[in-house]
Amino acid sequence: MLQLLPQQVHATTLQPDTIGEKKHVIQKNVDAAYQVVKSFNHIDTLYIEPQRYNYTVMFQNTNTYELYRLNDSDGHSITFAPRPSVKIGPYFGWRWLFLGYTIDISHLGDDKTRQEFDLSLYSSKVGIDLFYRKTGNDYLIRRLDLGSDINTAPIKNTHYDGLHSSIKGFNAYYIFNHRRFSYPAAFSQSTVQRISCGSPLIGIGYTRHTLNVDWNKLNEIVEQRLGSDIASQRINSSLMFEKIQYTDISLSGGYAYNWVFARNWLFASSLSLALAYKRTKGDSEYSHFTLRNFSIKNFNLDGVGRFGLVWNNTRWYAGSSLIIHAYNYNKKEFSTNNIFGSLNIYVGFNFMKR
Repeated sequence: MLQLLPQQVHATTLQPDTIGEKKHVIQKNVDAAYQVVKSFNHIDTLYIEPQRYNYTVMFQNTNTYELYRLNDSDGHSITFAPRPSVKIGPYFGWRWLFLGYTIDISHLGDDKTRQEFDLSLYSSKVGIDLFYRKTGNDYLIRRLDLGSDINTAPIKNTHYDGLHSSIKGFNAYYIFNHRRFSYPAAFSQSTVQRISCGSPLIGIGYTRHTLNVDWNKLNEIVEQRLGSDIASQRINSSLMFEKIQYTDISLSGGYAYNWVFARNWLFASSLSLALAYKRTKGDSEYSHFTLRNFSIKNFNLDGVGRFGLVWNNTRWYAGSSLIIHAYNYNKKEFSTNNIFGSLNIYVGFNFMKR
């Protein structure tokens, strides 16, 4: 049996001075971190009026829309889009923290596979958009182009439950003229822009796209509406994949401007173009098309647009904002274009002064 002798046991006690020094170091680190956080919101108060209240309550309507366009090497294309999603709900905010809950009144009892999550964080210096969308079962064939000699009107707006898609990712950006230009004034109502001003932007982004298409279901619809000959002869086999996944890594640059056209009124616009590197993988159902046709090692252009109209007298506010994302994947044999966006309409008030 191993025994510890009394002289082998050591007790360590902290002297009051040592405890005080450790508390001082911890407090010093906390203060330093707080100063770093505060530096993200340093502003010129001649141009930007800071928030004067601690709390806010808001009611918001959110409308989202998405569109996928698939193009083949013959110039034919198919455009899918689900029915727009309409949500309403209340929000509650404490300084920079904003929480809310919305109900999708346009899809009550409908497609259970639909999932959406959007979160935008804005400070004077930096901002970030986080998003995740998963849709399916409620798509419509908005447009089918098989050549000028084929009338595809009978298939327009036909319900199609063979497409499932998802997109997830983020966009982060840095605002150069952050002392005089305020993104929060346009998109989170936490400040008020008093003098018109703009700023260059630079950002990075990452998205992961997944697209599944049931071509058998699509061919059945085309045969029913347009005839079997058109289905077999006009739909290019380069589109006959079951699944496409591609990752998009981008570096963006752009410009934003806040126009104060009347007291307490603001119109904001922001456009950014992104040089995106895309890596794709897919699988094909037919023997004449191989996986390497979907493997890309090239760059495409993507884009992000943000627009806002706000009335804010620091106590009450109302307005709307629109954010649009556009993604492109282009190869000689095949290409896709994806656009999704959200329109917010809101009204709220601030209370309890700081």
